[in-house]
Amino acid sequence: MLLDGRRRLWTERERTVALWLHRGADSPAVLATLLLVSRLGDGVLWYVMVATLPFWGGPEGWKCALYMVALGVVNFVFYSALKQRVARPRPSVSCPGIRACCRALDEFSFPSGHTTHAVAFALLLGHYYPALAWPLWGFAVLIALSRVVLGLHFPSDVAVGATIGAVTAGFMLVVV
Repeated sequence: MLLDGRRRLWTERERTVALWLHRGADSPAVLATLLLVSRLGDGVLWYVMVATLPFWGGPEGWKCALYMVALGVVNFVFYSALKQRVARPRPSVSCPGIRACCRALDEFSFPSGHTTHAVAFALLLGHYYPALAWPLWGFAVLIALSRVVLGLHFPSDVAVGATIGAVTAGFMLVVV
């Protein structure tokens, strides 16, 4: 009984935060910026990085590109299985007042795959190319924010996605 009350309170608070952040989509400039960021986070930026790292990345370019591919596959398999298991509806489906501002790549929201990849790749690339760390972290934060503002994820979806990305990248950097 107590757990149900806490769960309802958590859900209510999370929906309130999601609704508050979603109001950012009312600004055409914010919406356009976050749509672009989200689109780049669909994989476009990461594919370009993997394809070009061997050419501009110096002696570590091939190695980093291969690690990005491995990390991307591991994260995809993990968060896809978790999404199917949890089957949490997206905010645009389950929360009145939130609309999807763009097409989702899959059905469920928990956890955010975009955020998982952004954080994992920011850690990995920042390790090999420290000069890119700050721009990549800024991009990762924008991706996480975009997913909530665009009505595709709840804040906990991106928080858990970020945690998964940090853990898998941290593990890879320690092991390899």
